Amino acid sequence: MVDINSAALSTPAQAQADINRLFGAESPLARFLPGFSPREGQAAMASAVAAAIASGENLVAEAGTGTGKTLAYLIPALLSGGRVILSTATKTLQDQLFHRDLPVVTSALGRPVRIVQLKGRSNYLCLHRLRALEEGVSDRQLARELNVLQRWSLVTRAGDIAETEAIAEDSAIWPKVTSTQENCLGNKCEFFDRCYVVAARQAAMSAEIVVVNHHLLLADMVLKDEGFGELLPGSDAVVIDEAHQFPEIAQGFFNLSLNSLGLLDLAEDFRAEMLAFAPAAAEPGQLADAMTRAVYDLRLTLPAGATTLDWEAAGAAFSQQIDAVVACLDGIIDLVDRQNGLETAGLLRCRERACAAVEKIENISGADETAGLRWLGLSRRGVTLNYTPIDIAAGLQKLFAAQSRAWIFTSATLAVGDDFNHFEGRMGLVDPARLVIPSPFNYAEAGFLYLPTAMPDPSSPGYTGALLAEIRPLLDASQGRAFLLFTSHRALQEAAELLRADESFQYPLLVQGEAPRSKLLEQFTQMATPVLLGTASFWEGVDIRGDGLVLVVIDKLPFASPGDPLVRTTLEAIAKNGGKPFTDYQLPQAILALKQGVGRLIRDGQDFGVVVLADPRIATKSYGRRFLRSLPPFCQTTDVQQAIDFLHERRLIS
Repeated sequence: MVDINSAALSTPAQAQADINRLFGAESPLARFLPGFSPREGQAAMASAVAAAIASGENLVAEAGTGTGKTLAYLIPALLSGGRVILSTATKTLQDQLFHRDLPVVTSALGRPVRIVQLKGRSNYLCLHRLRALEEGVSDRQLARELNVLQRWSLVTRAGDIAETEAIAEDSAIWPKVTSTQENCLGNKCEFFDRCYVVAARQAAMSAEIVVVNHHLLLADMVLKDEGFGELLPGSDAVVIDEAHQFPEIAQGFFNLSLNSLGLLDLAEDFRAEMLAFAPAAAEPGQLADAMTRAVYDLRLTLPAGATTLDWEAAGAAFSQQIDAVVACLDGIIDLVDRQNGLETAGLLRCRERACAAVEKIENISGADETAGLRWLGLSRRGVTLNYTPIDIAAGLQKLFAAQSRAWIFTSATLAVGDDFNHFEGRMGLVDPARLVIPSPFNYAEAGFLYLPTAMPDPSSPGYTGALLAEIRPLLDASQGRAFLLFTSHRALQEAAELLRADESFQYPLLVQGEAPRSKLLEQFTQMATPVLLGTASFWEGVDIRGDGLVLVVIDKLPFASPGDPLVRTTLEAIAKNGGKPFTDYQLPQAILALKQGVGRLIRDGQDFGVVVLADPRIATKSYGRRFLRSLPPFCQTTDVQQAIDFLHERRLIS
């Protein structure tokens, strides 16, 4: 056990003394944490985090790969003696913090700490919806899974659906036996005193360290009515790791939306509630059927292959079908009203949901187009009605100001160079403390940044073919073990087709979309010479260490498509307000995305390899220098043979 000052630290000086010792040359943590060694940047970040917690001020800290930022915020959080919320963007990091990092660090510090991992309500069994489902399951597979859940519900203490390994994560039964904010009955539920969501929330309210994700944190900040109280009151600090993802996730919470899946769920919940209330009545089933048909027909009025669509482009048939959906919602409201005060809590909740859906349709249809974008998100059988505000900075600023505590934002990619203006502007942060900690890795020895000089214009039809021809010698030198990262699905599919048609290409090919992301990564780590083709989701959050990944190829600079409705509206708004759309938004967004992609290669001090930036604009456009200045300090080369020789030499050594 490490001897530290008492849990209730009285002064920042005492906390700093402990940090100096714990991150110093004679750190006692080395006995508990394998591979621990003093890092100047890690100690500097820990000091900055401790100061922010003590003062209640905001901190924005970019910590390069290898800094050890997790330890740099965990130890100050634990030493503070206060209540700290840790928020992550990905389940992987959330699980790592809760199951690995926190237990080791708390054991090393010798402090008993109450730690709770809190998940969103969709991760917990809803006993009311389980009971309602028992009344009407005809599908054999669902009936078998329902049997499993009924038996499990008698023995589970937490109600966490992750416990039930016998049922697949993507089973159709989960949305039917878990709750949403919309269908939760709250304290009117007959199972409220046994509610797993309530129990999890109560445990979190009494914990010193609470591990959540950004979605759940924002739900608490924005909605404040998850049905079981608030998380933030009583906390002294919030640490937001993977903070580069926070603005996009936050924009989703300011988005006004209505999903056809939610309407279909409402129809089925109404049917089930009425079946229990009045089993012989025919009208409820007819109304639920009409609602289901109207929602499915809504999708049929829209283009089959599209994924997004401007509201104005939807046409008259869509508007007419929206009216048909509203008529069905009005029918549900009317039928519940005709029960003369005998209706159940479940029926009343269905009425509330129908009223809310009608209100959302009216609000989205009549939304201010100068401040946001009305648009439709399309899937194969579904549609989502959306109104997305362009600027969320003012809303976030108000939320942060309302919470009197330290807010600490950290990631490996927050700054453009040393400039945080883009991130701070999107987040509504006003003059926070700032810190940039470079990676401790020796990139000049770890590898090369190869910049081809003979690539065609990125918009030319033969670009992807030229890219594959350019990197083929490197793939042979690396013996596969490569990520090929693309900025579009079209280019990815073209590359996959070209490589499969090439009889001389002998490396195992893993292609995004042909298997789940987790499965592809598992296969990549198990194979000897794999080549993985991926788009946006593989540009970040992938941590492959050692010589399993030695080549990362990026096809183009990752500028957001101006054809995307939200991007286009954002750029128009920036121009209207006197800004410069390219330099104020497109360029910094692309630089941060590129930093993430390049960051897939070197994850450890022993890693090595080559990054290929194939886009010729990196050399021919003036803004190319800004990209290069923001990247790790690899040796740069335009000589492919130099990169090949490096891979050959390192492969022989390793």
